Amino acid sequence: MRAAAFPALRRGAAALVIVIVAVAAYGCSALPPLGQRTASFALDGTHTTLLGQAIAPLAAAHPGRSGIHPLIDGRDAFAARVLLARKAERSLDVQSYLWRDDLTGTLMLDALREAAVRGVRVRLLLDDNNTTGLDPVLAALDREPNVEVRLFNPFALRRWRSLGYLADFSRLNRRMHNKSFTADGQASIVGGRNVGDEYFGAAGDMLFVDLDVLAVGPVVREVAQDFDRYWNSASAYPVMALVATEDAARPGVLAGRAAAFRTQPAAQRYLDAIRTSPFGEQLVQGRLSLDWSLTRMVSDDPAKALGKADPDERMAVGLRRLFGEPKRQIDLVSPYFVPSQDAARTLGELARRGVQVRLLTNSLEATDVAAVHAGYAKWRRGMIEAGVSVFELRRRWGAELPERGKGRFGSSASSLHAKIFGVDGRAVYVGSFNMDRRSIDLNTEMGLVIDSARLAGQLDKLLDNNVAETAYEVRLDGKGRLYWLERTGGKLRRHDKEPGTSVWQRVAVQLLSLLPIDWLL
Repeated sequence: MRAAAFPALRRGAAALVIVIVAVAAYGCSALPPLGQRTASFALDGTHTTLLGQAIAPLAAAHPGRSGIHPLIDGRDAFAARVLLARKAERSLDVQSYLWRDDLTGTLMLDALREAAVRGVRVRLLLDDNNTTGLDPVLAALDREPNVEVRLFNPFALRRWRSLGYLADFSRLNRRMHNKSFTADGQASIVGGRNVGDEYFGAAGDMLFVDLDVLAVGPVVREVAQDFDRYWNSASAYPVMALVATEDAARPGVLAGRAAAFRTQPAAQRYLDAIRTSPFGEQLVQGRLSLDWSLTRMVSDDPAKALGKADPDERMAVGLRRLFGEPKRQIDLVSPYFVPSQDAARTLGELARRGVQVRLLTNSLEATDVAAVHAGYAKWRRGMIEAGVSVFELRRRWGAELPERGKGRFGSSASSLHAKIFGVDGRAVYVGSFNMDRRSIDLNTEMGLVIDSARLAGQLDKLLDNNVAETAYEVRLDGKGRLYWLERTGGKLRRHDKEPGTSVWQRVAVQLLSLLPIDWLL
């Protein structure tokens, strides 16, 4: 046995040496200097564009207020971005945490390219954590006239990225989670959606239940200025400063990939659904219903990605200032809910004082990050004991709904991704911020606080009428044990274990909950 072990030991030692050398190489590699980067800012004078002329009379009729339209349906959310890209005449400023190399990701990149061909200035800012494999395409896009691509908080080595976490964890563990899409400085889309098929209802049976809002009016200027702040920050690197020129894809490759996608039957069905969407027609013809409300943008300082932001200026602090102390009701919709001990205690105290506190998050069967569920589960019992109403989205529900309905409210496999907070039926938040330690302390986030009784009422109605049929209600029995209530078609079913999970999943979550990793989640 010893003789047989020696080769294995030698292989293990060799692998260790390779890792050490690779980490050392990463440590010796450095990010390029930013001296050659040119600062740029949102364009002025865009009120003369078609978008500006269409929006001006509406904004004038509602001085000081912004027009808000919720984008609930994933296909509508995709159509809104593509239509804005097609209508833009001067500029497109796009910021995202994740951009998939799939159908919707490719078509969206091609929509930006086509706008640039028309003379539109395109600025694309992506967090670098999820751009693996995209370097050639992004470099090719950057080389198009009128396009500039920057990567936020990038990895110095492009191929062995995982080694970066070993050599530079404190920096690379902080990410830009912001999402915005602004056309001509006149209309912005802000919310929780990244760019990828699962966010836009194009991933077959899988759907992320998500929410964006389309905004026009004065808040768009705030979004544009915040984009400039990130675009010109110390963490935003031109893609061609990181990717060798010879590694860029050849000219025309992006248009060719988009054309190839469009020939696929599944893509054709999806694009047909986009073309026949009533939302698209309403947007183009200016008949889209807008809620005109006082709307403020909140965001983190991009210096947070370097650990240099003022803790008192974090977005979480700003949200608390804007919302104030809830007096009657607080509704929390967050896919990743990992409260600190203080936050869990605060929610419990509010509930004990008679404030209705409702939480909707993912169930274990629906979450895409089991470790986050472990971080949440340890606080669940205490919150329920204090009077907090806890609901967990089911993975499968609504099978009886028509296809269009499933696209809007769920699918045969769903996972919550929307981030919405509502306070006292008077104001709502929509954006990228999760109620977890990562959003609070590590990642940069952004969103809109909208003083709208109408939108707050819609959230309240959603939780009153829809959650019962789409989520488990978590309760405690007389002996303090958790159980899950499932309501389907008027029938009530009780689960004494986390539904839709195996014993191994539950054991894994219990073990993970013992680890001191909440600050990472």
